[in-house]
Amino acid sequence: MSAKTKIVVLHMKEMIYTLIFAGLGILLILLLIFMFFPRQKDKTTETMKYVAGVYTSTIQFHDSTIDVQVAVDEDRINSVSLVNLDETVTTMYPLMEPAVESLAEQIVTKQSTETITYTEDNQYTSMVILNAVNDALAKAAVE
Repeated sequence: MSAKTKIVVLHMKEMIYTLIFAGLGILLILLLIFMFFPRQKDKTTETMKYVAGVYTSTIQFHDSTIDVQVAVDEDRINSVSLVNLDETVTTMYPLMEPAVESLAEQIVTKQSTETITYTEDNQYTSMVILNAVNDALAKAAVE
């Protein structure tokens, strides 16, 4: 067993350069990781669907107008109702109020107007009301 001593000479200048380049390499890798991995979105904008308030959309029936009123919070639909409903309109369109009640119940339960069902008896009335609700929700939507 021979014990030959090896002497390693390290220059301080080379050590400093090596540490600087290693640090820059690590910084570059971290920068690439943060740039290309998906970020989590801000939870306040993710959960906010609507600007809270009461929004209306108008339906025109011959010489009278009816307002469909939709009340929303930041993340849910609270109610759908008719406003400015005259007796003449309720007499001329007797399926209007039952259709709104049925649609309002489904919309508040499902929190959407996508999969709403309605009977054939009031399909055209329901379609007009759904279009008005969609218009009001479009006004309430967060951009």
